[in-house]
Amino acid sequence: MLFSELGLSAKVLAAVEKAGYTEPTPIQAQAIPHALERRDVLGIAQTGTGKTASFVLPMLTLLEKGRARARMPRTLIIEPTRELAAQVEESFEKYGVNSRLNVALLIGGVSFEDQNRKLERGVDVLIATPGRLLDHFERGRLLMTGVEVLVIDEADRMLDMGFIPDIERICKLIPFTRQTLFFSATMPPEITRLADQFLQNPVRVEVAKASSTAQTVEQKLVATGSKDFEKRETLRGLIRAEGESLTNAIIFCNRKRDVSLLFRSLSKHGFSVGALHGDMDQRSRTMTLQAFRDDKLSLLVASDVAARGLDIPAVSHVFNFDVPIHAEDYVHRIGRTGRAGRSGKAYTLVSRGDQKYLDAIEKLIAKDIDWADGDLSTVVESPGEEKERRGKRGSRKDGAAAAPSRSRKPARAKAPAEGDDASEAPEAIVDEAPVASDVTVSTDDNLPPKDEKPARGRAARPREAARPQAPVQQPTAQPQRPQRGRDDGRDDRTTVGFGDDIPAFMLIRTAG
Repeated sequence: MLFSELGLSAKVLAAVEKAGYTEPTPIQAQAIPHALERRDVLGIAQTGTGKTASFVLPMLTLLEKGRARARMPRTLIIEPTRELAAQVEESFEKYGVNSRLNVALLIGGVSFEDQNRKLERGVDVLIATPGRLLDHFERGRLLMTGVEVLVIDEADRMLDMGFIPDIERICKLIPFTRQTLFFSATMPPEITRLADQFLQNPVRVEVAKASSTAQTVEQKLVATGSKDFEKRETLRGLIRAEGESLTNAIIFCNRKRDVSLLFRSLSKHGFSVGALHGDMDQRSRTMTLQAFRDDKLSLLVASDVAARGLDIPAVSHVFNFDVPIHAEDYVHRIGRTGRAGRSGKAYTLVSRGDQKYLDAIEKLIAKDIDWADGDLSTVVESPGEEKERRGKRGSRKDGAAAAPSRSRKPARAKAPAEGDDASEAPEAIVDEAPVASDVTVSTDDNLPPKDEKPARGRAARPREAARPQAPVQQPTAQPQRPQRGRDDGRDDRTTVGFGDDIPAFMLIRTAG
């Protein structure tokens, strides 16, 4: 099938031909005709199969008729990250070269004023991240009552990043009669339920099994120790072993802190490397990504901000320095290589503590991943590592008895329980434990015995020796319990008012 058979306009076809494409990918061939019919589409395909063009090309054709008004965009595309939003803008610039459409990009890290000026001129295509989009709306700079087409890209990533409440709010601000397009590489049950909520009688386009990996990517597992320096040493050995076959590579870490540490380590060992994570400012992120695209950097250490949708066709290798916690992220990570029919390699470093995450990944992709040079049984643990790992895995069944005492204060310590050996208790605790003579028995049969507490610092002294006890009053109708905070033998008289202590302000004489 050719692009000319999909029903695209002449201007769009000319731009596609100029870009060097003649045949659509399977997801494009099935999704574009339904999108041109203004049907809701739920598209599921492997990463790197051209999902972006599946909604960009039909949108360009549909937008040739009509005109945008100030602060009222005609179409809206929501992306989870700034990099993806900027990449979609580049696609509109490439395929919309023959169309006179205004495209605006609303992302964080950019001045509000520049974005406001674009909105005031009128926008045909608005590409935004959820947070910045809602910021403009709350400032009164944006009206979404004129949106005709809504595109939610990387829908499962929206769920992982906590954007679903924002997406629900945005959908309520858009007309109910809109056309909605969903595209993602994975479709967990949670996203399926959300799609049923947002889409109206959608056409499901699934060109490959959900959460499947491309056949052009060679996947390998590499056993390594769990210490950071061991993993870094293993990674450096893998990079050097690949030799000239490694033209460039993306190295993924689970945490932004590890991205910075690994970047400094590789730089120290002489590698051409850059870093990319969410805490970097937008200018640095853009410059680093462009340098990697221009082959000025051979290695890119990144968090999962680079795992979704980034189109860098010539990436030869992907290294998972950390096994992803969420199995779906593995599919997106290794999808950065082997794109558009090219071959690629994906190596994942696995330690003993990563077994459960590895099992989840193999269950998701429905295949076993081969080990490169021996499995985890060949890893020699460093001294103390096995003991530490067992300690984390073990559980205390004895409860409080297994917990070490945080305080050795004699006055607060309890006497040995029944069945315990008192000789093993600290000497101070045994010496100052209450004895039978220190127990005062109440003459009231309805009251329980009351244990006296030992005095702190010195040996306990019987209370009768310090102060004689007052005679106990026998109950008449009901037993009279002692009041809280008052000891036997104290004066029962109560103080009325301020007693002998009169505040000074009450003694001031006033005029008249």
